[in-house]
Amino acid sequence: MNKRKWDWFDIKSALHRRGMTLTALAELNGLDRTACRQVKSKTNRKAEAAIADFLGERVEDLFPDRYPIQTSRILSSEYAAAIASQKKARGANRVAA
Repeated sequence: MNKRKWDWFDIKSALHRRGMTLTALAELNGLDRTACRQVKSKTNRKAEAAIADFLGERVEDLFPDRYPIQTSRILSSEYAAAIASQKKARGANRVAA
């Protein structure tokens, strides 16, 4: 399966070939007029989804560098225990001084 690589100009020209502008697409989806235009340089999940839906593509295919969504990671309990023991050791040194 050969996936097409999309860049910003491909996305924009595909919209224009179908008679749609970025501003009009944003307004049709109840977004700020500039939301779809800002997707070029700034992540906006709703605007990205609106563009992908209109083009009939998956968001992951249009914006591969932004998906899958990275979430903050929770540190393991081992790391938290190590930090706690270091804090205890610092407190003891202050009292001794």
